[in-house]
Amino acid sequence: MRDTDTDPGIFSLRDAFLARAVERLGTSPSDFLSTIEQIKASRKSIAPRQAAGVLLPLLFRQSSSDDQSEARFVFQLIKRSTRVSQPGDLSCPGGMIHSFDRLLQPFLFHGPNPIIRGPARDYIARRDPALRRIITLFLANALRESWEEIGLSPFGVRFVGPLPTYSLKSFRRTIFPLAGFVEKPRPLNPNREVEKVVEIPLASFYNEKSIGRYTLSAPDPSDHCVVQSVQHPCLIHRDPNGGEEVLWGATFHICIQFLEIVMDYRLLDWEKGRAVRRTLGSDYLTGGSTSKRFF
Repeated sequence: MRDTDTDPGIFSLRDAFLARAVERLGTSPSDFLSTIEQIKASRKSIAPRQAAGVLLPLLFRQSSSDDQSEARFVFQLIKRSTRVSQPGDLSCPGGMIHSFDRLLQPFLFHGPNPIIRGPARDYIARRDPALRRIITLFLANALRESWEEIGLSPFGVRFVGPLPTYSLKSFRRTIFPLAGFVEKPRPLNPNREVEKVVEIPLASFYNEKSIGRYTLSAPDPSDHCVVQSVQHPCLIHRDPNGGEEVLWGATFHICIQFLEIVMDYRLLDWEKGRAVRRTLGSDYLTGGSTSKRFF
């Protein structure tokens, strides 16, 4: 496999792209172990951090015609409902670690169609044992949460590899992302925390018209008469029905990290892109009801 092969045309080649993704993520250094040690150390502080595993689902959508170039890889994300914090945002399915997740770890390697298999299994076997345990723990966590949130069967997912962690600024939480390939996509069953499922083609990140500036306005917590505005890079996704979804923040960062590692991607000049504005409501950080998920 040539490292210089960064042409997004590879997104239409199922096996070639998967092999590249597994190899790149499998050989890339992981900060899971060092980050979990930092989180453990923070438990002695006034504001300890918490850990959450998320799944970055990859799907390969076949062409409806004989034109293979129309086939493509997509990120399968969720749009958060008004019942949870950060309503309207696109995110990866996932959530907080549960004690039950440790019981699920052995099933990742066993069975007729194990989740961790092939080259991905070889790469993870080469990792430090302590790091390997942390990676598989968060994979079990992310798969369980994906089943609960959207009904994604873990037995239809093939592990691709871990991604760099991401610490949220609005919450004392750190995200542990893992990429997984959904081999045989089936109808999903989103729960009350999910408004809908959104599929974003990986090739969209190479389209200048899709990269923009997301200006968020929100009342200053210390003075509600003052409105603060902050700009973020974003991806503007146009769905088949003519609507638009904006990918920004932690999930945007996770997708960019995936492309940087796998494709040597460089983010386009987002400051020259189209401007999108949004005013956040007072319940943005809390949602319509209490929720355990914060990303």
